[in-house]
Amino acid sequence: MTRPIGYYVHHHGDGHRQRAIQIASQAPDRFVLLGTGLEGRAAGLDAIDLPDDRPEGVKTFDGHDASGFRPEALHYAPIDHEGVRRRVARVTDWIATARPALMVVDVSVEIAMLARLAATPTVCVRLNGRRDDPAHLDAFRGARALLCPFAEALDVPDTPAWVRRRTLYVPGLTARPSMARVQSDVVLVVVGKGGVSGDGVAVAEAARAHPHIRWKIAGPVSEITDLPANLTVLGWHEDMSDEIAAAGVVVGGAGNGLVNAVLAAGRPFICLPEPRPYDEQRTTAARLEAVGAAVVHPNWPTPAQWPALLDRARHLPQANRAGLFDPDGPQTAARLLIGLADDQPLALSRYLPAEEVPT
Repeated sequence: MTRPIGYYVHHHGDGHRQRAIQIASQAPDRFVLLGTGLEGRAAGLDAIDLPDDRPEGVKTFDGHDASGFRPEALHYAPIDHEGVRRRVARVTDWIATARPALMVVDVSVEIAMLARLAATPTVCVRLNGRRDDPAHLDAFRGARALLCPFAEALDVPDTPAWVRRRTLYVPGLTARPSMARVQSDVVLVVVGKGGVSGDGVAVAEAARAHPHIRWKIAGPVSEITDLPANLTVLGWHEDMSDEIAAAGVVVGGAGNGLVNAVLAAGRPFICLPEPRPYDEQRTTAARLEAVGAAVVHPNWPTPAQWPALLDRARHLPQANRAGLFDPDGPQTAARLLIGLADDQPLALSRYLPAEEVPT
């Protein structure tokens, strides 16, 4: 009997869930998703909804607890939290019953350690940023491999060599790009779910200053009481591929989901990195700028700054973006994970050095 592959989905933002669905949909008979808030949002895949482990009454959560005596190998281990107790019990009960061949962890040091303690091999999804703290490094050491959902050219330059050697770089873990016709006069502002709402007033101010441009804003945004005629508020949509593919220029943060979607569509990009733990977005933005794939600005531009930024973005060579996206990313990732689960060294030999391929 073929054993399942568990895929843990973190509940901060929406990129983890979308990435998991793209990979698991390539082999729906092999993957089971585990995470909070998956009920009715797993695209028909097998899924286990986990109790919430977040602290009550906290709006901005960085994944760390306030304990002064937490082990260095953990980021989040609150004391006397009922949700955490039930969550751990649910995960280990599924492991004991289903006997998964592999657990993909996207992302949580604690779940990676829990799976390893429950005698289950892990693959840790490694996001960008400076993840050289003891907890991350211990989780990486204990994993069979690491999966990066971005191209190696976007990795932090000083990532330890042993971490790079164990990493499977698989960019393009997003839906296939739409074939929507490009509307060159449209600027699309995309706000993700992982941070604060977009500033609707600031977007409206930019639209009024440049009435010859059609502006659109997607995602959570603060109320705009006086909506300019050339600004459309799209709201939140789980699939933005049509809007991104049709935009003349895309504006947004450096979250992995948006970056992959923009690279998939090959659209000019103005990147406004947002504060995130471990400098995830700032490091991604810096690498995008270094390889000439995006125009980066540290904050929301003033109305007078937009023309120059838009012009620079439109003139970035398409070739600078071409090597950063794999149109077969989900299939590649699924094949690699199944290869690891089923102990197929040949399936991994072209991706990992010989000393890192499990035998």
